Amino acid sequence: MGAAEFSHYSASKVGVLTFSRALAREVGEYNINVNTLCPGYTLSGEAGSITEERRFFEISSRILKRAQYPEDLVGAAVFLASSDSDFMTGQSLVVDGGVVLH
Repeated sequence: MGAAEFSHYSASKVGVLTFSRALAREVGEYNINVNTLCPGYTLSGEAGSITEERRFFEISSRILKRAQYPEDLVGAAVFLASSDSDFMTGQSLVVDGGVVLH
């Protein structure tokens, strides 16, 4: 999204996305799939590193008004690792509770 005061973070995310798309083109002829899982702000062991105000902002900006936990990413990760996604490559799968809509 390009959040203010997080330009360094935003730049790294774009780098991962464009790298994965370029890699998908490079290795596609070998039937290798390259996709990107894009989580939203996820509460984990580092949850104490942000302010309560920032945490409230992250949750309130979602359509699904609750915290996101690592367990919320498991289904998407399993899908991308399974044969169910064999004809999917160069894509980004967003799991963020509805912050970014495509």
